[in-house]
Amino acid sequence: MFNTLSDRLSASFKRLRGKGVLTEHDVDETVSDIRRALLDADVALPVVRSFTKQVREKAYGAARSEALNPGQQVVKIVNDELIEILGGAERELNFATKGPTVMMLAGLQGAGKTTLAGKLGQWLRTEHDKRVLLVAADLQRPNAVTQLQVVGERAGVDVWAPEPGNGIGDPVEVARTGRDHAITNGYGVVIVDTAGRLGVDTEMMEQARAIREAIDPHEVLFVLDAMVGQDAVQTSVAFRDGVGFTGVVLSKLDGDARGGAALSVRGVTGAPVLFASTGEGLGDFERFHPDRMASRILDMGDILTLIETAEKAYTEDEAKDLQSKLAQGKFTLEDFLTQLNQIRKMGSMKKLLGMLPGAGQMREALDNFDESQITRIEAIVHSMTPAERADPSILNGSRRARIARGSGTTVQEINSLVKRFEDARRMMQSMSRNGGALPSMGGGGLPGSSKHSGARQAKRQAKKRRKFGNPAKQKQWEAAQAKKKQAGASTPGSAFGLGESTPAPTMDDLPDDVKRMLGRM
Repeated sequence: MFNTLSDRLSASFKRLRGKGVLTEHDVDETVSDIRRALLDADVALPVVRSFTKQVREKAYGAARSEALNPGQQVVKIVNDELIEILGGAERELNFATKGPTVMMLAGLQGAGKTTLAGKLGQWLRTEHDKRVLLVAADLQRPNAVTQLQVVGERAGVDVWAPEPGNGIGDPVEVARTGRDHAITNGYGVVIVDTAGRLGVDTEMMEQARAIREAIDPHEVLFVLDAMVGQDAVQTSVAFRDGVGFTGVVLSKLDGDARGGAALSVRGVTGAPVLFASTGEGLGDFERFHPDRMASRILDMGDILTLIETAEKAYTEDEAKDLQSKLAQGKFTLEDFLTQLNQIRKMGSMKKLLGMLPGAGQMREALDNFDESQITRIEAIVHSMTPAERADPSILNGSRRARIARGSGTTVQEINSLVKRFEDARRMMQSMSRNGGALPSMGGGGLPGSSKHSGARQAKRQAKKRRKFGNPAKQKQWEAAQAKKKQAGASTPGSAFGLGESTPAPTMDDLPDDVKRMLGRM
């Protein structure tokens, strides 16, 4: 959603990084760029004015201090201000000390309230071990009650729906009886789904106020469609004044809109953003962390969320077992298939890669990434026998043709997968033995190169030794080569012509094509 804004901010900061000293003129130019980027992103004008004012004042101070890395100082200032307008310190939910916690959802029709009720219910059930009851108080929209029942069943939570809806029934009474039913039957959380309209009107506001007075909720969550833009901000102000809410939930945050609503709602309404809906699946739902969202906007990644996602898919024992297999060289295609399934549990590969720092620089590659490739890889491995998965070296021509027919792929795809797997296994095995760093390689080759590769290289160079008809030229050329050889030998024990004190290269130092290969694995 924030791709355009992120690209423009990154371009502004890139110009700053090339400057040794930051002047107030540089600050003014950068702030002007930021202001235009925010306005183009459809951020509310009062928020833009407040944001740029704070950035300018703090950046002036950084310019006068003449400190090192002025560009990094400005990035830090912008990051801090983004965190502030996105909500500052995150707030925890207000859970009831006794009895069920009552939550009420409000918002316009089409914002995704009903689906979000299921997502929130599943999140509370799995993350907080709460027994959740969804209350179908949207009796206006056609089939809203049926939709909530379907969503509740998928989320694994119960639904209170005494009325059929479609214009029949009293939503205030349904909300009240739903809360009473939760109290009687020992539910931990009640989520009341209310009706919306295509626009703000008096009838909707009165009904929402009546429901709030009837159930006295601990949280009133305003569901805001992040793709609507400035109109969403006006709607949030109308709901704040008409009904009142304690927090905001951003839906459709995975869309391609400019994202102004997400950056504006906190500054305009004063209510914090508590959750974000990032996809169509029930699991595409997460707590909203202002600091992490600011980091994503500035293309600095979101490693914490990535780690938390991985921890949900991997247990500590599984991680240790994987590391042990890599170190011993026992990692097989069967293990590889298991890892693919674990990655699938973590969600979309595009979304995971997008959390890495600098993901904006490979956005085109991410956009063109085909998620179905993972399915094709699974089909190939599933078409192998257990012996073939354990030892790919036995895959001869006839076996590969059989696997290609069984998986609906080609022999070339089989060859490519096996080669990438062997290269990746060899590299990860070497890295696991060296604490995450690649070992020294005398010939500059990949891990697993022959120890005689240096000798072979010397022989090739000897064959290519130049010969001149002029003895003086020949002698001059040989002296220059000897000087180069002596200079290269002056740093013994180095991996890539570096001194002994130079640390071994890590994953960040790998060639781009190797990184892409590992990414595909």
